[in-house]
Amino acid sequence: MKILILGGTREARDLAHLASGERGFDIVSSLAGRVRDPRLPAGAVRIGGFGGADGLREWLTGNGIDAVVDATHPFAGTMSAHAATAATALGLPLVHVRRPGWRERPGDRWIRVPDLAGAAAALGGLGERVFLTIGRQGVAAFAELSAHWFLIRAIDPPEGAVPTRHHLLLARGPFTVEQETELLAAHRVEVLVTKDSGGALTEAKLDAARAAGLPVVVVERPALPAGGAVVHTADAAWEWLRSGGQSASSAGSCSNQSMTPRS
Repeated sequence: MKILILGGTREARDLAHLASGERGFDIVSSLAGRVRDPRLPAGAVRIGGFGGADGLREWLTGNGIDAVVDATHPFAGTMSAHAATAATALGLPLVHVRRPGWRERPGDRWIRVPDLAGAAAALGGLGERVFLTIGRQGVAAFAELSAHWFLIRAIDPPEGAVPTRHHLLLARGPFTVEQETELLAAHRVEVLVTKDSGGALTEAKLDAARAAGLPVVVVERPALPAGGAVVHTADAAWEWLRSGGQSASSAGSCSNQSMTPRS
């Protein structure tokens, strides 16, 4: 059984580790190549785009893939859509691996917005000094906000326009609550902007913001495309693969398809 894992997340790496060396499975992980020094999963890895849904469909056919695991970032909506389109066209089983989003806790001051443009619009009146933790993509949505100062944290430098008043901090999580608390205080942060990525890797900033009483602008996730199963963890995805694409017990699934190896 040859499986393509669309990766770049911890869940994708964990799944590749679980499947590495397992008899009966041939795993290929694909990374978009947007991070200069990515954390590589176990096993075979390809880096780079496919050329849209049509290019992905051709690659799946040419490489004899039997099933697709979409373990991309929760905000990689375009890639998830391409995966669903290509898998449906070829009749391949597909599972989306999506960690649960963050949940508000007592004391949180969250403002939920649908996208980055909404986040930029929401900053008026919340504070001048902004901690921007959305990664390097999308920073341009805040470039015209000259009245604000931004602490921009990302793994790699942003591409495109950036706010005039900003400080760039290149760092990769995980971060502790103590580290985040010190960072907020050192830069006199008044408001936090984040995507609802979920997971424990960068959750500490939310704890620090809650303790400091800061408002948090939370960008909501794009909806998953129709079709395919949905699970929350690498373990559940591995169970789905081992059961032939029939089980998605950790989170309700959409339409499940059985896996039949290509002849």
